[in-house]
Amino acid sequence: MAEFRVWAPKPELVRLDVAGAVHPMLRTDDGWWHATVDAPPDARYGYLLDDDPKVLPDPRSARQPDGVHERSQLWDPAAANWTDSDWAGRPVDGGVIYELHLGTFTQAGTFDSAIEKLDYLVDLGVDFVELMPVNSFAGTHGWGYDGVLWYSVHEPYGGPDGLVRFVDACHRRGLGVLIDAVFNHLGPSGNYLPRFGPYLSSASNPWGEGINIADADSDEVRRYIIGCALRWMRDFHADGLRLDAVHALVDTTAIHILEELATETRWLSEQLSRPLSLIAESDLNDPRLITPVDRGGYGITAQWADDIHHAIHTSVSGERQGYYADFGSLATLAQTLRHGFFHAGTYSSFRRRRHGRPIDASAIPATRLLAYTCTHDQVGNRALGDRPSQNLTAGQLAVKAALVLASPFTSMLFMGEEWGASTPFQFFSSHPEPELAQATRDGRKAEFAEHGWDADDIPDPQDPQTFARSKLNWDELGDDEHARLHAVYRDLIALRRNEADLADPWLTDLIIDYDEEQRWIVLRRGRFAIACNLDTEPVSVPVTGEVVLAWGAPRANGGGTTLDGHSFAILSDGGNSA
Repeated sequence: MAEFRVWAPKPELVRLDVAGAVHPMLRTDDGWWHATVDAPPDARYGYLLDDDPKVLPDPRSARQPDGVHERSQLWDPAAANWTDSDWAGRPVDGGVIYELHLGTFTQAGTFDSAIEKLDYLVDLGVDFVELMPVNSFAGTHGWGYDGVLWYSVHEPYGGPDGLVRFVDACHRRGLGVLIDAVFNHLGPSGNYLPRFGPYLSSASNPWGEGINIADADSDEVRRYIIGCALRWMRDFHADGLRLDAVHALVDTTAIHILEELATETRWLSEQLSRPLSLIAESDLNDPRLITPVDRGGYGITAQWADDIHHAIHTSVSGERQGYYADFGSLATLAQTLRHGFFHAGTYSSFRRRRHGRPIDASAIPATRLLAYTCTHDQVGNRALGDRPSQNLTAGQLAVKAALVLASPFTSMLFMGEEWGASTPFQFFSSHPEPELAQATRDGRKAEFAEHGWDADDIPDPQDPQTFARSKLNWDELGDDEHARLHAVYRDLIALRRNEADLADPWLTDLIIDYDEEQRWIVLRRGRFAIACNLDTEPVSVPVTGEVVLAWGAPRANGGGTTLDGHSFAILSDGGNSA
């Protein structure tokens, strides 16, 4: 016998359909409907609401073998074949995270094919794999941020059994797993949740209607979100979540849903006896996210720090458009690296208002901020999906890597950046509805036409070739220049892991010198100095010491160290001023 439960306070009548056989359900006063029927463990099922003949999938479905518009399939997490009972977990603080998209990480685009690359990631030295969303969404391929059945695993990737195999394989190799979870909106195709209950709010965000986490009848919606989050960590053994765009979660209640989620995650961590991490993507520059609950914060483990990305990228690349307008100088870079946020109660010309709040660097360690040279957003949301490697020299890429990986922050890489992948990461989708497909095309072109791009140059998200172009070309690793950059990334990660001075998480211990005119910057961390030349010409930097790692050919000149154009050197013995 199998028990079926669904929260559906909106319809007057809910019936259960199991493989075409319809069964009555009983309703309780709290809007839950129940039925216990004889069903095989892999039964296909769904719900009939009122007199509509369309069988709808279960909002808490674990598996959608035929897509988000069809019946769900029973899946028992207790029957999963785990071998990671000795996995003790690891905290995310200070680690190196590797963000990847399942569909483009390998040619096959599945969990099983990704497992074949895990030994490569171990050799690279990363600590965590962060999966872009793997919940079910309409179509065969896409970024995953338009999911509509948050509890189920996208079938083309391998479904729930494939995710179990992937996480299990990661843990056997000592790799933690983070899963990107989207709770701020629902996708446009296959979104049946509003038929069941008040899942949507009157608010909206750039991606659609907001989620009801603070309006009337929102308690059960909040439980739906938190239950989903905990399920990834409990049933699928994930070591944490990346929470997408939490600034779009409009919560006016006294206990913010992020605080509630952090509290329940800590409870689950205690039950499982292993660390669990929550990493927020936020546009607010608000340190309350990463401040402990007992000090008035939300208690989130860490957050993405786009200001760090912007400061590094603009100072190296010279780009200044859009939200990069306030960045680009070495003074801005130094200030951002010293404080974590650049906009901290200061005026943002892009937003045309004051933005952010300062971080108390004496109380909040730098490891609660993630630093990166690029992400899926910073690449894929460009008009052509071009990577930094398609516009910068190998030396510039190496300098960016040194500034991130030798910094006090928790570091993150985006798949392929470590060898300067030449393939783009473009925005792609596979909406099955023709009208939605056309709207996606038109919207993408209109968005970038406003910024001066020729609409004909914008890749068609629905074109299968846009997806195919975005797949990594692993054969590039054998090329000399790609192999050289890969080796530097691996050495930077090893140095970061093995040297205690580079594990110091306190920004109050970080000393930065720079010369705006000569375009060099030096980060001093204990006995190490990370010296970078952002100019095209050689420059003398006033630091001395033994060169531990470098890009280029640094040379002692009696009064300091000469760095080639677009190069860096990490020197030991403190990098004392000459």
